Amino acid sequence: MIIDDLVRGSIDMHCHHSPAIIIPGRMDALETTKWARQMGMRALVLKSSYFPTAPLADIVNQLVPEVKCFGGICLDYEIGGLNIHALETAAKMGTKMVWMPTHSSLNSRANMRKLPGASLEGDGFSILDGNNKLVPEIAKILKIVKEYNMVLANGHISPQETFALVEAAQALGIKKLVITHGLWTNGLVRFTLDELKKLGQMGCYIENCYVGFLPTDFRNDPKPMVDAIKYIGAEHCIISTDLGQYYNPSPAEGMRMFIALLYKNGIPAPEIEAMAKKNPAKLLDLD
Repeated sequence: MIIDDLVRGSIDMHCHHSPAIIIPGRMDALETTKWARQMGMRALVLKSSYFPTAPLADIVNQLVPEVKCFGGICLDYEIGGLNIHALETAAKMGTKMVWMPTHSSLNSRANMRKLPGASLEGDGFSILDGNNKLVPEIAKILKIVKEYNMVLANGHISPQETFALVEAAQALGIKKLVITHGLWTNGLVRFTLDELKKLGQMGCYIENCYVGFLPTDFRNDPKPMVDAIKYIGAEHCIISTDLGQYYNPSPAEGMRMFIALLYKNGIPAPEIEAMAKKNPAKLLDLD
């Protein structure tokens, strides 16, 4: 079947797992990867807002070699925020993807505090100073990202922060850039379609996530996302699940459901192949 063919070889660059604190995970990284193997997926990027996942990915790769797992790191309070020492250590251990602040971002903190069980103190932080310039730590972070050929994602930071970050990254020659669930609004200051199209034209990949279409989360109408993909261009997009929460399907099953949703809403198979396989493979050096 066409859906199964599209799932085989797909890559999820936004995959949650237990242990997790604010929203417990449905399964650990090993079980998550075994489900991905069952679906014929090619690779996963393990994401935690609480700890760097490269050591975990190394263990999982030994146990489930059929699916390539990559480690990631979120520059949230839990690892010291914009902590260049933690980032460089993670990079030396093979971490492939780094996210700017997610639930620790000023743009996200108040909204994330509304989640059940969340006890997030403070307002979060911005990567811009009082003069709307990037804080000094960002230059050091970008140097590490470039040196270790990492993928840089904007996390939950604002559009203003994102454009400043992208411009600085590109000035250093960093080309692997992802705009994290760029269409997700849910209380955040997010992007207009024209801003996302501009970021795509600048060389960023716009991430679309399945979590926003589940009744357990936001249950969004898929039509705006489908229209956005057509407007931005599938060549500038990737699809991920952002799944792993205890009340949701596994990331692997979510990828299958997401691909089916896109296909049934008019996205052609070659464009799905680009977003689910070709573009993520470029970012992760799997070509």
